[in-house]
Amino acid sequence: MLEIRKYPDPVLMQECEPVTEFDNRLRHFVDEMFETMYDAKGVGLAAPQVGVSKRIFVVNCSWDEDGADGEIALINPEIIETEEHYIAQEGCLSFPGIYADVERALKVKIKFQDVHGEWQERSGDELLARAFQHELDHLDGKVFIDYLRPEQLAEIAKDVEQLKREFKRKMRKQRA
Repeated sequence: MLEIRKYPDPVLMQECEPVTEFDNRLRHFVDEMFETMYDAKGVGLAAPQVGVSKRIFVVNCSWDEDGADGEIALINPEIIETEEHYIAQEGCLSFPGIYADVERALKVKIKFQDVHGEWQERSGDELLARAFQHELDHLDGKVFIDYLRPEQLAEIAKDVEQLKREFKRKMRKQRA
């Protein structure tokens, strides 16, 4: 299992590098990302969330305990179309227990490479569209709280400060 990095780990705010090697190592890493995402009960996970600054994310908005239906690994993704917008509650594995309303496109079309380097396109709406946008933000060094209004930030400020304190404690422990 990979370690999910928590805010304010600097890797979460870095723009990621494109993937250029499509080999067994990449496929193994993608498998580890899916396992980590499932273990954390998430629907998406981006490489920087596990400390790797590469343009990779995985999603599965339809998974259950019985199987891996709906798994999508997206490498070097870019959104090529959006339609409509709506507001819905969003959370993030790097912000455990913190949720807020975020405006996103209702429908998106995304272009990406699969684990073999083949280009594909995929459309998604509602939760899948939200997951595509949220995870792509991670690859661009953005986190979902970057979209919040000041009054929304004020509502979660105590929880965000707690994450910052926990991160500082972790860093002190690692240096000791």
